[in-house]
Amino acid sequence: MTESRDQVVRYAVEDGFATLTLDSPHNRNAISSALVTQLLEGFERAAGDAAVRGVVLTHTGNTFCAGADLKEAVDADPAAAADIRTQWMVRLLRTVLELPKPVVARVDGHVRAGGMGLLAACDIAVAGRGSSFALTEARLGLAPFVISLTLLPKLTARAADRYFLTGAKFDADTAERIGLITLAADDPAAATAGLLAELRQGSPQGLAESKRLTTARVLAEFDRSAEELAQRSGRFFGTPEVIEGMTAFLQRRPPRWAAEPSAPPAEPATAQQTPSPQDSADSADRAAESRSAE
Repeated sequence: MTESRDQVVRYAVEDGFATLTLDSPHNRNAISSALVTQLLEGFERAAGDAAVRGVVLTHTGNTFCAGADLKEAVDADPAAAADIRTQWMVRLLRTVLELPKPVVARVDGHVRAGGMGLLAACDIAVAGRGSSFALTEARLGLAPFVISLTLLPKLTARAADRYFLTGAKFDADTAERIGLITLAADDPAAATAGLLAELRQGSPQGLAESKRLTTARVLAEFDRSAEELAQRSGRFFGTPEVIEGMTAFLQRRPPRWAAEPSAPPAEPATAQQTPSPQDSADSADRAAESRSAE
């Protein structure tokens, strides 16, 4: 991985641990082709370095990862573009799970959408108490299809029900209580350093085999369900409810299913009103700015 001005993932090794830093704050570390490629290169580099005992995954800016980069034109067909992004996510999550070294997430900011799945794939996760988390897919007519593979084994059943269905935002203490993260900390860097010191006590072989035990069931579920979930995800883009959800988001109004009971429902959006990836991303930028001010 060569460092350049186009680098969106930084790689460094210190005291036996590689640190992969998501460094694309202009788009809230969104999952783009460059970010996925460079993350995969970083994990491969860490896996092949005998001096590296584990990986720390962290970020710059106030967002760990906001999900897919909707500004990136990966295909003119929205459904095809959705399929491409879904396959990126499947490969990225599987890589984290299969890496024969522990991956520790260090978060101090917002986590949304695909970023939630990436966080859940990590073996250990530390978050600053100012961090926030949300799965808002249902509010747009979608569902967290592929990322459910890593989220459901981590979350308590009741928490999964609540946050998958409501899309409500929650804080780091709640994230620790429901199993999404390992530890909520006032100083996530110091807390992570303490965990790395504990990991150094394990042998490389012992760490690798222990991780195989903890990830075996998740990987088995990947083998059973990843392709089907990816297909379901792709089929939903372009459906009337997703069009309505995204259009309502852009127009800064409630979608028709969320209208006040006494108010007439909004007319369903038509296919001609489908927001472009650029429009969706610009609106997401504005929404992120609002969240940052909360």
